[in-house]
Amino acid sequence: MIYPTKNDLISSNRKDIHIDLAKSKISRPHIEHPLDLISLPHNALPEMDFNDIDTSCSFLDKKLSFPFMITGMTGGTERGDNLNLAFAEVANQSGVALGLGSQRSSIAHGKSQNKIRKIAPNIPLIGNIGGVQLAQENGLDLAKAAVDDLEADALAIHLNPLQELIQIEGERNWCGVLNAIENAVKMLPCPILVKEVGAGISLPVAQKLQNVGVRYIDVACLAGTSWARIEAERLPRKQRDLYAPFLDWGCLITDILPKMRQSLENITIIGSGGLRDGLDLAKLLWLGCHLGGGASIILNSLETKRMEIRQEQLFNSLETIKEQLSIALFLTGMKLSDLIKNKLVKP
Repeated sequence: MIYPTKNDLISSNRKDIHIDLAKSKISRPHIEHPLDLISLPHNALPEMDFNDIDTSCSFLDKKLSFPFMITGMTGGTERGDNLNLAFAEVANQSGVALGLGSQRSSIAHGKSQNKIRKIAPNIPLIGNIGGVQLAQENGLDLAKAAVDDLEADALAIHLNPLQELIQIEGERNWCGVLNAIENAVKMLPCPILVKEVGAGISLPVAQKLQNVGVRYIDVACLAGTSWARIEAERLPRKQRDLYAPFLDWGCLITDILPKMRQSLENITIIGSGGLRDGLDLAKLLWLGCHLGGGASIILNSLETKRMEIRQEQLFNSLETIKEQLSIALFLTGMKLSDLIKNKLVKP
């Protein structure tokens, strides 16, 4: 049995504040976006029919219309649950994978999220709990409950030491997390996906994860939604100043992806951290990921400033990203299989 903790009882307000701050695009506004430094090779003789371009692929044994995942960001509140249901319906319609935000609070309060599976039967659904929570007492029970409730195709374990350090209610004891992940890999009935939340997963950490059996990693680097900055916005000014030098701490995705592609043959890599459009997705695939992921761009497409849910607007945004990926493939003269050289994601 997973019982609510003191943090669970106060998390609802925090999670809705998180959504508002994520929509405000808190990232690294004063630093150039790393993907702006990447140029794809132009091909003036593409020798292909644009209308024949195929962006479909498979992920977690299910077909996607293009290699993209809505990455976890919401859950645990009525507003977050409503957003997740809308994400699920549109993701199923668009043929993209869906990752949830942390399921810890929902499970502790006995709130099932199984409706998400019912309205999204055809796409990969990825559950989500924290690495530090997995390492605590009953952590494996929490993980099993998250998988069973969602009927998840995989479970994401998020690593967020910087966010936890800054968060008022954060956990500071990170001993035993790697061992807990290894146990989850062995004991759970679905694959484990390990993700960061804005500071990135370095190659040495990725190698440790591979060594304990992890086969899916979402690098979640700098330049996208920064959960460290989100937490800092909740602090009194004096405490915020303490953490100010660390708000740009982490890895650049342009540094991470090529190294991982060269060194980790058995890892499927999700590239996230500031994806803005389909050209960014093409660049991420070119750099070495197998799928791209996005959070704030998706959230802002779905929910208006008045907190109205616009599913058609999100559907159109996803279709635009897909079409822009097709344009990039045409202008480089490449099939998707040329861009994704590692066949862990099968076109």
